[in-house]
Amino acid sequence: MTKHVVVRRRSGYEHEIEIREHRLIADEPEAKGGTDQGPAPSELLAASLGSCTAITLEMYAERKEWGLGTVEVSVDYEEATMDDPHTFDVTITLGAELSEENRDRLLTIAGKCPVHKALKSREVVINDSLEFVEEAEDED
Repeated sequence: MTKHVVVRRRSGYEHEIEIREHRLIADEPEAKGGTDQGPAPSELLAASLGSCTAITLEMYAERKEWGLGTVEVSVDYEEATMDDPHTFDVTITLGAELSEENRDRLLTIAGKCPVHKALKSREVVINDSLEFVEEAEDED
């Protein structure tokens, strides 16, 4: 099923992101010419990875009837350079004691979250297109 997200410029690098009935703001930090009204796109990407990992683990644990206690996913990342790819270091912290076998299984499941799979895949397809819309002239 196709999902739909719309991003609209507000001012400068500040953009409103529309996802279903939700609204988010993305912007660049002042050091990169933005006004820091929201997270940068790369921060949203790391947040997507972290939240997808947490939710995937929670869904799996719920099906297995495992109590996880507190679930926290921390993502440290470095943006790509000309020589190196993006790097994401994901640390999962749980409040419950689990067997080594269950911990290993959860790490495997963490790698199966949809965002993780998309980032690791060499099969992601992005189709860009460009359209023009005639803007209304301001009446003075």
